[in-house]
Amino acid sequence: MSQSDAWLVVGLGNPGPTYASTRHNIGAMVIDELARRSGSKLSRHKRAVADVAEVRLNGIQAILVKPMSFMNTSGGPVKALATFYKIPLEHIIVLHDELDIPLSTIRVKCGGGDNGHNGLKSIRSSFGSGEWFRVRLGIGRPPGQQDPADYVLKPFGSAQAVDVAELCDNGADAVIGLMTEGLIPTQNRFNS
Repeated sequence: MSQSDAWLVVGLGNPGPTYASTRHNIGAMVIDELARRSGSKLSRHKRAVADVAEVRLNGIQAILVKPMSFMNTSGGPVKALATFYKIPLEHIIVLHDELDIPLSTIRVKCGGGDNGHNGLKSIRSSFGSGEWFRVRLGIGRPPGQQDPADYVLKPFGSAQAVDVAELCDNGADAVIGLMTEGLIPTQNRFNS
């Protein structure tokens, strides 16, 4: 695979079955949807603590990534893979959960702060920059006085299954939009 035009598409989450269906893992769930669409399976990469699949999405080369480190150390595997595949910052898309956006809503942007998200903080620290694309996947605020740290580590409720499926589908579409159309058209589609 020639890497010059490839994209690194990273879905944040925590490793292992305990966390697989939690709100914090919605980014990794979108990677699973992109792998399903491309008929691919992710496997452990030889140079990074991550599961990876080299795929084509709408004819464009992409490396799908699920870091297998914990969220707060995601930066190491992402940086290692960007170096290995020679992917510049402007071709990195990070999918992550976002408390400040209602469930099943998406916002797309480039750059910005970490908003207390340890995965984003770790990636920014590893690259020394936050200037990469983000697909922010809305999980909504916790009800009542529930601690946000506890809330993100709980699975989605069964009543939310349709919303979660839609969020994964739209998240995958947003990734393809960024790769094929660019930021502004993708923002016009998802941020309004």
